[in-house]
Parts: sequence; C-alpha cells; structure tokens
Amino acid sequence: MKILNYLIVIFICINPSVKADSKQNLINELQKGGKLIFIRHAYAPGGGDPHNFDINDCTTQRNLSDSGRIQSKKIGNFFEENKIIIGNVYSSEWCRCKETAFIAFKKYETKDFLNSFFSAKFANNRKKQIVDFDKFLRAWDNDQNLIFVTHYVVISEILNYASSSGEIVISDKSLKVIDTLEIEY
Repeated sequence: MKILNYLIVIFICINPSVKADSKQNLINELQKGGKLIFIRHAYAPGGGDPHNFDINDCTTQRNLSDSGRIQSKKIGNFFEENKIIIGNVYSSEWCRCKETAFIAFKKYETKDFLNSFFSAKFANNRKKQIVDFDKFLRAWDNDQNLIFVTHYVVISEILNYASSSGEIVISDKSLKVIDTLEIEY
C-alpha cells in the first residue's frame, strides 16, 4: 500500500510539468507555421439550432453566452501571447462561429464549407462541403497557419475528432491531428 501511495504522489507531482511540456510543444509546432487550426466555436448553450433557424438572422440561432465570449477572448489571447503567426482566419457563416472569430481574431472571412450540417435541414450539404474543403486545402500555401472556426460535426467529419466548445485542434496538411488544447469558458 505504501508503494501505491508513493507512486500516486509522484504522479501528482510530475503531471503538471508533463502538461506544461505538452503545451510548450504545441506552441512550438504552431510557431513553425504550416498548420491547420480548427476551432470549434466558443460556448453556445444548447445543441443544434432552433427550428426557425435563418442563416441571415442571428436572433433565430443558438448564440454565444457571456462565458462563450470570454472563452473567445481567451482563444485570441493564446495566439497573441504566444506570438503565433496566422495567415488567414475562416469561419462558418453561423453567427456563433463568426462571433468567436471576431472576438478572438478581429478579421475573418466566411466559407460555406465550414457550415454545420448537423440538422436535417443542412445534412444534404455534407458531401459537397467536404469536397469544397478538400479543393480549398489542395490550393493552400502551407507556409502559414490557417484557422477554421467551425462546428463539432465539421471537425468530426474532417479530422475524426470529437471537439469541445472552444477547443483548438491542430493538424498538418494531411489532416493528421498533431495536438489539441481546450480553452476554458
């Protein structure tokens, strides 16, 4: 029993430094450039979109909470504080993604291939969006980091990864996940 307790104490003491090393490795990778950075929109309570969803009317959509806005600011701060150079920021046309991108990075451009296809209303768009994303990616100059602010279903489809609200998922051009970073809200 003493040995088990001893091992637990060692693990607890070592664990924070392992996390710090992992975060530093992530920052080093991002500073090299040439990464695809997928960010699931910041915290927006609920799931999916209301039945009366209109892409041109934010009042009909599920939007960021105050916590989500704070989380968006933390996302931007992470990139700024770590001097991570970003080529372009692309966002889904959904208001919660555009607001996340605006708060975190100020400048962004919308791309419909980043839109959600979670609801039945948009499910038929999935295949075309993935094809359009692939075409976009083939034309990408991989010397710069690109940011994609998007949705759970898009990240899951492209990277086969289940992301949390506001989570940063880094991949290479072959869409191999390199690392992730959860930003608290």
